[in-house]
Amino acid sequence: MRGRPKSKKHGNGAAALWLLLPLLVLTVLKTNLLPQVARLYNQPNQIATTSREADSSVSNSDGATPVGSKLSCNFSDHQSNTCTMQGDLRIHGKSATVYVVSASTYRPENSTIKLRPYARKWEDQVMLLVREVTVRRSNLPAGGADAPPECSVRHDVPAVIFSTGGYNRNFFHVMTDVIIPLYLTAREYNGRVQLLATDYEPKWIAKYKSILAALSAYPVIDMDSDEDAVRCFPSARVGLESHKELGIVPGLSRNGYTMTSFREFIRSAYSLQRPRAAPLSRSSGGPKPRLVLILRRNSRQLKNEADAIAAATEVGFDVVPAGPDDVSDLERFSAVVNSCDVLMGVHGAGLANMLFLPDNATVVQIIPWGELKWPCRHSFGEPVAPMGLRYLEYEATADETTLNETYPRDHAVFTDPMSVHRQGFDKVWNIFINGQHIILDIKRFRGFVEQLYRATTTENVG
Repeated sequence: MRGRPKSKKHGNGAAALWLLLPLLVLTVLKTNLLPQVARLYNQPNQIATTSREADSSVSNSDGATPVGSKLSCNFSDHQSNTCTMQGDLRIHGKSATVYVVSASTYRPENSTIKLRPYARKWEDQVMLLVREVTVRRSNLPAGGADAPPECSVRHDVPAVIFSTGGYNRNFFHVMTDVIIPLYLTAREYNGRVQLLATDYEPKWIAKYKSILAALSAYPVIDMDSDEDAVRCFPSARVGLESHKELGIVPGLSRNGYTMTSFREFIRSAYSLQRPRAAPLSRSSGGPKPRLVLILRRNSRQLKNEADAIAAATEVGFDVVPAGPDDVSDLERFSAVVNSCDVLMGVHGAGLANMLFLPDNATVVQIIPWGELKWPCRHSFGEPVAPMGLRYLEYEATADETTLNETYPRDHAVFTDPMSVHRQGFDKVWNIFINGQHIILDIKRFRGFVEQLYRATTTENVG
């Protein structure tokens, strides 16, 4: 169970467990928990020295020191802690310190604030993998222990500090904890914003380069190895705005963003050509609806995937199997998903690729055995409608799980799955989440796929 987070015991109280179950199920799906290594100016961005990249956000202006700086932090949000500031701001990456220099409002009694810029603050264990950033109010006069460092590089655009740490290899969490929050926080600047990343991982930056380039016109700065530079900005945000799992609450968005606008942004970032799926005619000889089938290779595998692909093909779908190697190349796979009418897979992070589907397409979640319908819907059912998509689910029966190879049919795993839930998080993880694969009843599955085909096509023409 590589990468599985340790859990806290929740006792035997069913009520308490079910209150926490959406969180618990999302926690157990983290399969790669590994430590990690303002539109304030309208003038064109200028370059300080010829040694800097031509697309950097550096200014050659000496800059006037503001009379006072403003700092506001929000630690009451459930998803993330954030600080916003403007004025004389100096960021020293190697020490992960943001100095907010104030000539008139300096107060030693609350001069230091610490936060981790990752949008999953309620999970203590993963937050320990995120580098802490210190926001320090500092006196303007030079000299003394509390004197702020002098600027070595000046930028004329706002800064946004975030982390590429946390659950950075799980696509669901990358979208939920980083990409959607980055969109909510940085999109308003229309590219004129400098992103600075703690826990900087080059492979992560490379994988999501199209999204990052659509958010900022400048390369992401690696705060952790930024030599001894002291970068000065007119304004900054530390931490990211975040609302919910794989979603946006429009009423909470400062700019009225929605999942519809986010998906439009994603389509633009990856140059996806298909904004909407239209039902195809079932007349012979016409194009077939495309179904991309996400295939898992660890827990919750579809053991008879070849038979499932054959059944869907016989019904009339053009099936596109997608294993881990296929989904890892986002530049290519985003276009594959966008060309499809249906995305199907067993409950897991791969279903988050629904973000690339055209509007009006269908998401099908195969729910494993074990009374997991409600938490599975929370993860990948509820986010569907706000994206302009349709949702269906196929719930595995007791005959469609490899748990039959481990437990007799009179065991509580089959007769009373909720009694397993009441035994706590570890039992749910070991048995229902990480301990089973799916063996589809192909006759039953074919009937489901026939209904799916009729729902995604129209009557014959002519």
